[in-house]
Amino acid sequence: MKLTGSQIVMECLLEQGVDTVFGYPGGTILNIYDELYKYSDKIKHVLTSHEQGASHAADGYARSTGKVGVCMATSGPGATNLVTGIATAYMDSVPIVAITCNVTVPLLGKDTFQEIDIAGVTMPITKHNYIVKDIKNLTDTIRKAFAIAKSGRPGPVLVDITKDVTAATCEYEKIDPATYELEKKIPVADDASIEKVASMIAKAKKPMIFVGGGINISGASDELRQFAEKINSPVCDSMMGKGAFSGKHELYTGMLGMHGTKTSNYGVTNCDLLIAVGVRFSDRVTGNVKKYAPKAKIVHIDIDPAEINKNICTDAHIIGDAKNVLGRLLDKVEKNDHSEWVRELKDHAKNNPIPSPNPDRLDCPYILETLSDKTSGNAIVCTEVGQHQLWTSLHYTFTKPRTLLSSGGLGTMGYGLGAAIGAQVGNPDQKVINIAGDGCFRMNMIELMTAARNKLPIIQIVVDNRVLGNVRQWQTLFYGKRYSNTVLDDGADFIKIAEGMGAKAKLITTKEEFDAAIDEALKETDTPIVLDCMIDPDDKVWPMVAPGAPISENLNENDY
Repeated sequence: MKLTGSQIVMECLLEQGVDTVFGYPGGTILNIYDELYKYSDKIKHVLTSHEQGASHAADGYARSTGKVGVCMATSGPGATNLVTGIATAYMDSVPIVAITCNVTVPLLGKDTFQEIDIAGVTMPITKHNYIVKDIKNLTDTIRKAFAIAKSGRPGPVLVDITKDVTAATCEYEKIDPATYELEKKIPVADDASIEKVASMIAKAKKPMIFVGGGINISGASDELRQFAEKINSPVCDSMMGKGAFSGKHELYTGMLGMHGTKTSNYGVTNCDLLIAVGVRFSDRVTGNVKKYAPKAKIVHIDIDPAEINKNICTDAHIIGDAKNVLGRLLDKVEKNDHSEWVRELKDHAKNNPIPSPNPDRLDCPYILETLSDKTSGNAIVCTEVGQHQLWTSLHYTFTKPRTLLSSGGLGTMGYGLGAAIGAQVGNPDQKVINIAGDGCFRMNMIELMTAARNKLPIIQIVVDNRVLGNVRQWQTLFYGKRYSNTVLDDGADFIKIAEGMGAKAKLITTKEEFDAAIDEALKETDTPIVLDCMIDPDDKVWPMVAPGAPISENLNENDY
């Protein structure tokens, strides 16, 4: 059948199972938005307050559901406003498709009003991108975009369509996406690599498993649990790996790295075999690479060959999907008993606990531990970036995959509220909570209007210390307490601001006030609620590894 380019976009979205898009209209994308109006019974459009909010919402939708998230924007500033969200998704391997429109083909390259080479701008931060200047290429391009976004190591794909293409007509024939194959196949681990790693595991006396976001992406949590239990190995994680292995499991030792637990850092430093699955060995988890896992043989399992030996040199590696690889290793390894090593780490954890909440006043650890208890770890928790993000990783117990949504690689302040909107739309029956510092909340708090307009009962917790807390912590410890441009005590009234945007809001200054307010907020069904929680500006995240130091030197407050 013959359709316009805008109709083809709609039909291709339906073909891919898309039920929700996030975006903001404008001149060049008007034809597509006009068609969205006609398809509103099949595809829900969530109008955000800013295009960056749309890209973060698509990201949060994708991370929490496992589906491809979709966002849309017009040309020029509309398209460039998506860039931070696209880069965030790229760094954390999140499958989103960003659809933008551009000026007509005859006007390209002439500095036309709101013209931008968005394909050129986003080339370094997308898995692939396209500009469609001929309607005959539109259908195949959109199909490729979705296939690329979700295959192998996922990531964002941008499709830029000129306005004349959205108005032109062409033949369209629906297909089953399952029949649409990419030329490049997902790498499958070879038998020799599996055998080698199985042999190394059999010889290990002190194995340690380190898991990252790749486990969540591949849906390999069950295989991971069975594997860890079979070889009787302790398990630590990166921030992106949270929930992949239950925080309540007896083999779990906590997060690794700069703000990881002392026990996880001790385990990696003293193990004789480190099995890293779905990680990229970020500087935040390795510390001084010359002193990283000094006693261990290192095995790296990852779907992306580019990650192998990029940051850490390995003794063996397996290239393949984590679910497939762990499943095959399960068949190869023998049941083992490392109870003495497990007991050593448990004793270490007892002697080196995560610092407890302040007994005398409200602080963020108390907020997170209370949330964890009251939600039984079953909420979807989003964070912005900073101290509150690290406290969340340390003090909230994640038990299920895809329940922590946070900008790990790019460290995007302003990510969390947009992501929470996407997560709540994608998971309407789950409670969604966004944890923000007041510095991050200022960046994209306009998305409260989006949540209120769409009757989304998101709980927005503002950890309010009136400073840029994480930067201030570094200024205190390493910059002689020179607090250059990190004090935010300007009298902003977040209660009035939130209420003015259609949300409910409460000022919280004590533990008792927080307990009562969170109980009420968890019962809310159709309105976002902001809890502005006042804490001390000099509260710090402990433990901490100083930049450049080995992770074995993670210290508490009394050590500095």
